[in-house]
Amino acid sequence: MNPSEPLRVAVVGTGRMGADHVRRIDRVISGARVTAVVDVDAERAKSVAAGVDGCTAHTDPAAAMASADVDAVLVASPGPAHEAALLTAFEHDLPVLCEKPLTPDAASALRVMEAEQVLGHRRVQVGFMRRYDAEYVRLKALLETGRLGRPLMLHNRHRNVASPAFFTSSMLISDSVAHEVDATRWLLGHEITAVTVLRPTPSSGAPEGLRDPQFVVLETDGGALSDVEIFVNCGFGYQVRAEAVCERGTARIGDGHALITSAEGRWGGTITQDWTERFAQAYDDEVQAWVDSTRRGEVDGPSTWDGYAAAAVCEAGVRALEQGGRAEVSLVEKPPLYR
Repeated sequence: MNPSEPLRVAVVGTGRMGADHVRRIDRVISGARVTAVVDVDAERAKSVAAGVDGCTAHTDPAAAMASADVDAVLVASPGPAHEAALLTAFEHDLPVLCEKPLTPDAASALRVMEAEQVLGHRRVQVGFMRRYDAEYVRLKALLETGRLGRPLMLHNRHRNVASPAFFTSSMLISDSVAHEVDATRWLLGHEITAVTVLRPTPSSGAPEGLRDPQFVVLETDGGALSDVEIFVNCGFGYQVRAEAVCERGTARIGDGHALITSAEGRWGGTITQDWTERFAQAYDDEVQAWVDSTRRGEVDGPSTWDGYAAAAVCEAGVRALEQGGRAEVSLVEKPPLYR
């Protein structure tokens, strides 16, 4: 890779997330261009590639990564395909931005982490985009000053208008609360040691058989508690909020009061309708940061360890959901590469 030239990126997966990343690299951020796209659906890959100058279409990630025209990889395929794509990238020692989850379970995440350690250096940044959201960044910076004292509790709300038809009760944990799991670990600087999931009577707006909403309690090794209200069929909008309760004060983000109107005897604003709108800038900033660090020969941001830890916590959360009660989180010792 020539640091004076744009980073040449292969995007693996051209569904909603992958196609949006192709657009982002091609039209929004600087310092990179998409030179290859990969999808098991050959026609979809060709369609996406046709919209980008000099981009080739593939159905096999290995073929794209072996190309001399690829410097780095962005993995946006479904979670079960991540492990194979990551291990292939390691074979070519290519830097990777991998959308969450790193992999769908702790065992496969551990295999990826072990393979990266064999390389002897980090190659993966995991796509926990909330770490790049301006409000979360401000909250993290405030907590690190210590002005509010030690964090005692973190209250999180995560609401979606409606869940996809394929969504299951366990996916509220593994696909949605996974974001709060990483945000809790990052904001507090703690590891999560146990998970409890409380299940109120499902909303009448939830599909038959879906346990929605859920109330999740995360215990940390720093003595703090983090709770998550996850409600994926709230019906009115997309909301992500967090409030840190500390010894000498509180701090809250996510109220969404960017614009308030007063007219005709009423005041109010709008509620975003999905994550692509709420976190659009965070995704832009995340990918730009990845491109910038990669061109410098560095790897920053959420690591393979963070992806593994999130997978382990989510597995405990699913056990707590299905079996009831409290489930402890089991983590291997953190390797030196990620300290």
